[in-house]
Amino acid sequence: MRASEADIIIVTGLKDSGPEHWQSRWEKKLSTARRVVQDDFAKPEREPWVNRIAETVNTAERPVVLVAHSLGVPTTILAISQFRKPIAGAFLVAPPEVDNPKIRPKHLMSFGPYPREPLPFPSIVIASRNDSFGSFEHAGDVANAWGSEFFDLGEAGHISPDTGFGPWPEGILMFGRFLARLK
Repeated sequence: MRASEADIIIVTGLKDSGPEHWQSRWEKKLSTARRVVQDDFAKPEREPWVNRIAETVNTAERPVVLVAHSLGVPTTILAISQFRKPIAGAFLVAPPEVDNPKIRPKHLMSFGPYPREPLPFPSIVIASRNDSFGSFEHAGDVANAWGSEFFDLGEAGHISPDTGFGPWPEGILMFGRFLARLK
């Protein structure tokens, strides 16, 4: 599949993704990409966030490829049952441990625990070994439960501009290879 053959839905996390974030850069670069716009990125609420993703996906005109980062990952997974459009695949980056009582801010726990059923579409989970929002082991565990391909990015923090992942050229190459395998 080519990017032009899909509606690429960018699902950001807490506080959205600023202009230097790789998701924002991809949104500008990919002509069929659009972002899920939440009413309040600073104070996420599970039900409104999940519903907004479903609304965005359900207005798609082509098969959907989801690109979720951080809190966008559990929100995306929680919204799957509401999707009425075909999902070609999901590119899931830096899933936080939303069922860990040590997570901050504390209200993010309302997005957990993750559903553990296999995903009904191809997916890849990309994780870091030193992400302050979730352990590498947890990311590998959910990837395994979902039947997702799992990619070890090494010590990459939260895979955001703060840890050197603004442009993330390797990421766009990984995404291109992932797209090429989709039907």
